Amino acid sequence: MLPHFWKVLLVSKHFKTLNKTSHRHKSQNMLFGMGNPLLDICAVVNKDFLDKFGLKQNDQILAEEKHKALFDELVKRFKVEYHAGGSTQNSVKIAQWMIQQPHKVATFFGCIGTDKFGEILKRKAEEAHIDAHYYEQSLEPTGTCAACITGDNRMCSYEKVLKAGRTHGYRSLVANLAAANCYKKEDHLDIEENWKLVEKAKVYYIAGFFLTVSPESTLKVAKHASEHNKVFGLNLSAPFISQFYKEPMMKVMPYVDIIFGNETEAATFAREQGFETEDIEEIARRVQKLPKVNKKRQRIVVFTQGKDGTVVTSGDEVTIYPVLEIDQKDIVDTNGAGDAFVGGFLSQLVYERPLEECIRAGHYSANVIIRRAGCTFPEKPEFH
Repeated sequence: MLPHFWKVLLVSKHFKTLNKTSHRHKSQNMLFGMGNPLLDICAVVNKDFLDKFGLKQNDQILAEEKHKALFDELVKRFKVEYHAGGSTQNSVKIAQWMIQQPHKVATFFGCIGTDKFGEILKRKAEEAHIDAHYYEQSLEPTGTCAACITGDNRMCSYEKVLKAGRTHGYRSLVANLAAANCYKKEDHLDIEENWKLVEKAKVYYIAGFFLTVSPESTLKVAKHASEHNKVFGLNLSAPFISQFYKEPMMKVMPYVDIIFGNETEAATFAREQGFETEDIEEIARRVQKLPKVNKKRQRIVVFTQGKDGTVVTSGDEVTIYPVLEIDQKDIVDTNGAGDAFVGGFLSQLVYERPLEECIRAGHYSANVIIRRAGCTFPEKPEFH
């Protein structure tokens, strides 16, 4: 027979273990992201490859008919690295990396094809510890983004580029959205088991790019968040969204608790809305005051400005938070900076940390990502 003291101690330890397990499961699926999933295919290529497909160094384009064969040829001819990509998926991937444990804090919805690239993307999302539930269809292939790196003969593989931490060259991006454009609300979001994952979350994030694909899905998630006093974040994503998708964006805006964007996107949004100001702080104030359904949460506006301070509204105040300093020669690739900032921000938001901590985490994540090729990161963050 155990003495009473040890019985109490063993029971206490048992409940602590149960509580830890319970807390871990409660944390899963707290963050929900929905967007355009792309499989990033990265390789160091030669100039002949660029010339064959009419690509320029340091350029970003959408794939045309003449680029259709590029993706398979890239895989056949060069040593490639695969990563789960696309704007929203990048952000939730960074959030999960910042959080580390438990795995599957982030849920992700988007559309892929039933093909080999789709299988690789599922595997890469799993390796990033994201709980990805893709809508799979066979009409269009999985969306891909080729990152073709040129410029230094010493770097013969993308692996070496990552190890060196620098590209020593130029990066040409070719995106083929394909299946990412095919998401269907009624065939995926509305399905009971999927909607339960939406209901489980307490923070939601969708990049504005998804308004070009399924505005009705975006609106359904935004309304759910608003009705249940949860947090819904939207990104302006690119100037063309504010220009050509103004109507769906402004339908969602009354449900947006946090709006993200950079200085160029903010300026375009202001012009399209007739704000008649180019002052970024004033634009932030005006965006904050746009009509909002859930009055329990005042809208927060977050505008990044590259190396300049991040403009943030909180209450009636506008604060500029300085970014982390970095030597220009240490900057490798700024393409994923915005997605990384949002990911860092979300990693703290899901645990209801103060706004200042969310910004600090966003700055840290962006600072890590711009030192590397592509939206990649070391094994663990050094964020304290």
